[in-house]
Amino acid sequence: MAEKPITITSGGHKIEALFSGLPGSRGVVVTHPHPLYGGDMYNGVVGSVIEAYTRKGVSSLRFNFQGVGKSEGSFDQGVDEQENVLSAIAYMRRSGKEQIDLVGYSFGAWVNALCAAKDPGIDRLVFISPPLAVMDFSFLKMTPFLSLVVTGSRDLYAPPQLIEKTLPSWNSEARLEIIDGADHFYQGTLNRLVRIMEVFAK
Repeated sequence: MAEKPITITSGGHKIEALFSGLPGSRGVVVTHPHPLYGGDMYNGVVGSVIEAYTRKGVSSLRFNFQGVGKSEGSFDQGVDEQENVLSAIAYMRRSGKEQIDLVGYSFGAWVNALCAAKDPGIDRLVFISPPLAVMDFSFLKMTPFLSLVVTGSRDLYAPPQLIEKTLPSWNSEARLEIIDGADHFYQGTLNRLVRIMEVFAK
């Protein structure tokens, strides 16, 4: 089923989203990179994650953070953006999806990490290029549902060496995938990202 435009309510704001409802109890919510640097739900990495999950028959939901595109409100340094994420998860659950993955790319990964401490009721958490070199992740403690972290070997914002050092404090059981030659924007390597996510989504 193709994605359809929907509206989610979050903290009194109407949030623009795309939803694909497929049979079964599984769903994924995907969050986009930094709004102040052009990030939105149409980002290529976000689209690649949606593609991978759709191939595996998993329902998907992506949305524009408040203040982006047609979403009401304004940028809030990741505070109200957390409510956007929780509202998206709640929508997915109301749609009958009981097993929900939460995938975030760059700034989206940081906002999702902030949500993780609030017990968002998800099954698996995935970070794609969590920007450890430029954003503070020190608040994130042991997170048992963190399952996968993906970054590129040339990612200056999410350096693999820094992630390797930090990951054991998040979850020593989580898998780390490093895409050789990929930078933070995955130019020319999105097909490899799709393959990794497709295997994970099964």
